[in-house]
Amino acid sequence: MPSTREIRRRISSAKNISQITRAMEMVAASRMKRAQQAVLAGRPYAEKIADVIENLAARVEGTDQAEIHPLLRTRPIKNAAVIMFTADKGLAGALNTNVIRRTTRFILDEAGVPVSMIVVGRKGRDFMIRYGRPLIAEFTGMKDRPSITDIYPVARVATEEYLSGRVDAVYLIYTDYVNTLIQKPTVYRLLPVDISHIGEEGALPGHNLERVSEKTAVEYIFEPSVNEVLTQLVPRYIEVRMFQALLEHIASEQSARMVAMRNATQSAKDMITDLTLAYNKLRQANITREIIEVSSGAAAQAG
Repeated sequence: MPSTREIRRRISSAKNISQITRAMEMVAASRMKRAQQAVLAGRPYAEKIADVIENLAARVEGTDQAEIHPLLRTRPIKNAAVIMFTADKGLAGALNTNVIRRTTRFILDEAGVPVSMIVVGRKGRDFMIRYGRPLIAEFTGMKDRPSITDIYPVARVATEEYLSGRVDAVYLIYTDYVNTLIQKPTVYRLLPVDISHIGEEGALPGHNLERVSEKTAVEYIFEPSVNEVLTQLVPRYIEVRMFQALLEHIASEQSARMVAMRNATQSAKDMITDLTLAYNKLRQANITREIIEVSSGAAAQAG
């Protein structure tokens, strides 16, 4: 049975841990607030650029494959690439585990072709290296408040791999932010861009959760031509789609970390309560034993 000194040491350690996790919870809550604002601010732009490309879809239907943008051309899939978003740090509950598990299931059961990885985040990179998955590129050290320029290198690598023919499809796997308690691992085909389904439910982050605005039929006049507009617009759509996925991932990460730290703080408090009860019981037993010893000694001397 542990001594009172050891129990006091455990109580002190639990109090220190609870203070640390409480501070981390407050930091994560502050970052989560900013991340939520960034996600909600980015969704209208991502939705609008998708609407414009969807509007162009009706104008390019039936066009010869050689005349449309290379990022829109489909071909038989023999090799694929996956862009996986994970966190650089742990202490975020099951967030990283869920994304990695979803990626593994996609590679083994759903892809059906050899898959190479483009990894954003240290946790995903370490896992893929540990299990020998081929890496095209890795990106770490993403900021908590990123700008769209931070995603340009990732988008450039993905588009170069597709345009060069080394891969025939590129998929995004990230955590879609639903709310503070729910973050959903999501798989989305980024390349080739399927403009016929770009505006369907679930085609955008949070698309099936909160519509920013209802679609209205709008007739656009494109100058100089539809194909010229697509040439400029499709690469921007790729960047915006990836940037929105990054924002969704950051909001999910901070939410999961805040909840994990809150649970850790509560667990530490429960442990302190249990240890304090055990300490009081042991102290009471020691006092009782000492009283009995003193009484027995006094009775022995009196006898």
